[in-house]
Amino acid sequence: MRFRLDLAYDGTAFEGWQTQSRPHPEEDGRSVQSEIEKALSTIAKRPVAVVGAGRTDSGVHARGQTAHFDAETTMTGPQFVRGLNSLLPRDVRIWNCEPVDSNFHARFSALGRVYYYHLAEAAVLMPWDYNYVYRVTELPPLKLLNSIAGTLQGEMDFTTFAHIRDPNPNKTRYIYHASFFPQRDRVIFQIAGNAFLWRMVRSLVGTMLRVAAQGGGREEFVEILNIRDRKKVGPTAPAQGLYLQRVIYHEREFAF
Repeated sequence: MRFRLDLAYDGTAFEGWQTQSRPHPEEDGRSVQSEIEKALSTIAKRPVAVVGAGRTDSGVHARGQTAHFDAETTMTGPQFVRGLNSLLPRDVRIWNCEPVDSNFHARFSALGRVYYYHLAEAAVLMPWDYNYVYRVTELPPLKLLNSIAGTLQGEMDFTTFAHIRDPNPNKTRYIYHASFFPQRDRVIFQIAGNAFLWRMVRSLVGTMLRVAAQGGGREEFVEILNIRDRKKVGPTAPAQGLYLQRVIYHEREFAF
């Protein structure tokens, strides 16, 4: 039987979602995937593999990561939720588990992913915000930022914003939506796409902020996008502001 998991995690103390495999196992970093597999294997009394919808890097958080696993069991979804949360560390929480069709695949069945990037305009961050938001001393006007973000729609080659070690030969991705909006004491950059390159969202955020801060706008940003030269981008925004907000599996979930 195949089960879908929906979960959240604080990425501060993790190397990322995916289990790391190094020549010396004692050097392997802590991963969300390995924590869940360890807990599931304890419940099932045998090794259980977990497949996630997408990877998140070291320090990146998730409010709506999705994964799947297969198990021969009579346990129900709510029983798995209770059992897993009793075994998992406090920085990982399962908030839904349900049986799904065997054709469901957390990664390949996904139509899109939605990421939020949290920004705060502040002279000083409170201690409890330090690992969860990117502080800037002065944010450009939202109207200008949204004018730039509005250029990110449709199918594009994101070679400019791909990390030099990104292994994907195809750098083309489809963006459904991108915008900035205020949320209490923060500004959120929301972006939805079919998939993302390694550190692409953080690179986009850093470049949009730099272009706007230097008095540029849509034209300057589009020129950087089209030039396909990594040297033209701004600084990559830090990991702690980025959240995997949700994964989209049905057309009805495309609401932004």
